[in-house]
Amino acid sequence: MNDQILPSDLKYTREHEWIKIEGREGLIGITDYAQSQLGDVVYVELPTPGTTFAQADTFGVVESVKAVSDLYMPIGGQVVAKNDTLLDNPEKINENPYGNGWIIKIEVDTEYNTDDLLDAEQYEKLVNDLHP
Repeated sequence: MNDQILPSDLKYTREHEWIKIEGREGLIGITDYAQSQLGDVVYVELPTPGTTFAQADTFGVVESVKAVSDLYMPIGGQVVAKNDTLLDNPEKINENPYGNGWIIKIEVDTEYNTDDLLDAEQYEKLVNDLHP
């Protein structure tokens, strides 16, 4: 993996999304590894606030110069905000995927389950296994 330090306060999916859960809210984005594999992000399709998704549902699309990739919900919840900055500046995902490149904020389901998610160490191992 590159020199990027994985934030330890996040949970990760095998599809390369991350979520930061604080109380009843979850902030969701894609990992630094994902954005580096995509290349320059040129378009992001974001869901409408108020939309509810189950864990593993597709909630949007990221389009880069190389590929179009679906975005998957790390856990279930209702969208309460989307990062409208990305509509005009999708490159924010490349520049700061764990900061102002976040994608959506959700109100997490009351009975959410993070058992299927990876911690930073497990995610780093996954990425290293992809590129030994």
